[in-house]
Amino acid sequence: MLRSVAAVLMGYLLFALTAEALFLLSGRDPHAPATVPFMIVTILYGVFFSILGGYIAALVGGIGKYEIEHAFAVATLIAAIGAASLMAESPSESKWTQLSAVLIIAPAAIVGGYLRRRQLKNKMLEERRSRHQ
Repeated sequence: MLRSVAAVLMGYLLFALTAEALFLLSGRDPHAPATVPFMIVTILYGVFFSILGGYIAALVGGIGKYEIEHAFAVATLIAAIGAASLMAESPSESKWTQLSAVLIIAPAAIVGGYLRRRQLKNKMLEERRSRHQ
């Protein structure tokens, strides 16, 4: 149980800290309007680190157990924090970061769990083939 909690927190923090770094290094306010190219780059960046966070959660969470569930927990955390931030925003602030986190970036974390599960299945198939040869 503790390993699962640590895995999900690691996956989420990987996403959250890299997102924070992007806005700090770019000098942009995540709650301010942005240009379309910056939004696209930011969303793609978020998707990449969300997938990586889901993968890390699946990897650390246990070998061959609950890969998708660990990644889903990371996705849920990203979506819940994005939704809470969306509700806390004043009406005058831009909401593109929160909406993209909830609708696009959070679900991408599940892909990370799927990739880890697929990696394990491929490894098992290779082991079976090598034993039968």
